Amino acid sequence: MSTTTLSELTTLTSDFYGYESLLTDREKSVLADLRSYLETTVKPLVNDHWARAEFPHEIVKGLAGLGLFGMPWEETRPFENSAVFRGWVALELARVDASVATFVGVQNGLCMGSIGVGGSPEQRAEWLPRLASGELVGAFGLTEPLSGSDSAQGLRTVATRDGDDWILNGSKRWIGNATFSDITIIWAKSAEDGQVKGFIVPTSTPGYTATKIEDKQSLRIVQNADITLENVRVPESNRLQQANSFRDTAKVLRLTRAEVAWAAVGNSIGAYEAALAYANERVQFGKPISKHQLIQDLLVKCIGNITASIGMVVRVSQLLDDGTQRDEHASLAKAYTTARMRETVGYAREVLGGNGIVLDYDVARFFADAEALYSYEGTREMNTLIVGRSITGQAAFV
Repeated sequence: MSTTTLSELTTLTSDFYGYESLLTDREKSVLADLRSYLETTVKPLVNDHWARAEFPHEIVKGLAGLGLFGMPWEETRPFENSAVFRGWVALELARVDASVATFVGVQNGLCMGSIGVGGSPEQRAEWLPRLASGELVGAFGLTEPLSGSDSAQGLRTVATRDGDDWILNGSKRWIGNATFSDITIIWAKSAEDGQVKGFIVPTSTPGYTATKIEDKQSLRIVQNADITLENVRVPESNRLQQANSFRDTAKVLRLTRAEVAWAAVGNSIGAYEAALAYANERVQFGKPISKHQLIQDLLVKCIGNITASIGMVVRVSQLLDDGTQRDEHASLAKAYTTARMRETVGYAREVLGGNGIVLDYDVARFFADAEALYSYEGTREMNTLIVGRSITGQAAFV
C-alpha cells in the first residue's frame, strides 16, 4: 500500500453507532484494504472449502502481505496500531468466514503471541519475522484429550530435561493449523518442578505426529489435529525463556480471548448482513419480507446484540491499550459476545426459513461456526467463573 495514498473505509451499516470512527486514518486504510481482499479473494472460496473441509492455502501469502500476522509485535508490525484496530481485523475476518479468522488468530495470536510474550529477545528475533511473512505457519498445543478447562493443573504432557535438551511425551487435541504447521508451541509440565513450560517444536521433529480430526460440523475450514509426542527431543534453545509457569501461558490467552470476542461479533455481523440482504430480496405475499413486522423484529434483535457487543469489545481493547485490562475483563467480553452471537445467528437463520439451513445463503455456515467460537478459548462457564471470582472475591471452580 502506498504511504501517501490511503484507501478509504466505508463504515459498515452493521456498525450502527459508528465505532469505526475511533480508528486512526492509517488503521482505517489498512482495514479497507483487508475488506477488499476478503471480498474479492477469500469470500468466493469459503463455501466450497467449508463443504469439503479443506483449507485454502493460497490465501496465506495474501494475508501476510497485508501485515496481519505481525501487528502486535515491535519486530514485525508495519506501523503503530491499537488493540482496538487488531480487534477490528478479527471482526472483518470473521464477518467473511470464522475459520479464516481462527487461522489468523492461531498464527498471529496464539503461536506468535506465545513467542512474543514468552520468548527471549533472541527467540523473538529468530521466529517472529518468519511467521509474520507467512514463510512459516504456526500452531498452539495446549488442549489435551483429557485436559481442556483444567489446563492449569491437568496437563499430562511431560517435559523431561536431558542435558541440553528436553524430551516431550504426551498428546494434544483440537490443535488448529496443526496438519500443515511448520512449528507448534507445545505446553508441557516439567518433570523437574511441575511448572508448565512452552516449547517451539518444529513439526518435522522425529516422534511428532499430527492427525487430522475428521467429520467436524463447525469451523470446517480449520484443520484441527490430534498430536502425539513420543520422545520428541527439543533443544533448550527452543524452550520459551520467559514462560516458566501457567501464569505466563495465561498472559497469551488473555490477549487472544478478547480477539475471539471480536471474532464472535464478526460472525454475528456476517449472519446478520446475509439475512438482511435476503429479507430485501425475498418476496412473500406480494412484497419483500423485510416489510413484514416480524422479520424487522428479528433483524432489530440482531443489530441490538451486535451493537451492544461492539461496545463491549471496543472497551476491553481500550483497556488493553491502556495497560489496565485484567483477566476478568477479557472473560466477560468472551462470555457475553459469544452468547449474543448464538442468539443472533439463530435469528438470522429464522429470517431465511428453510433456506437458512443450506450453504448457498451463507447463514448456515455462520450458524454452525458459532458453536465452535462459543466453546473455544474458554467456555462460557469457565469465563463466567473467572468473572464471578472477581466480583464476589470467591472462587467457585470446583
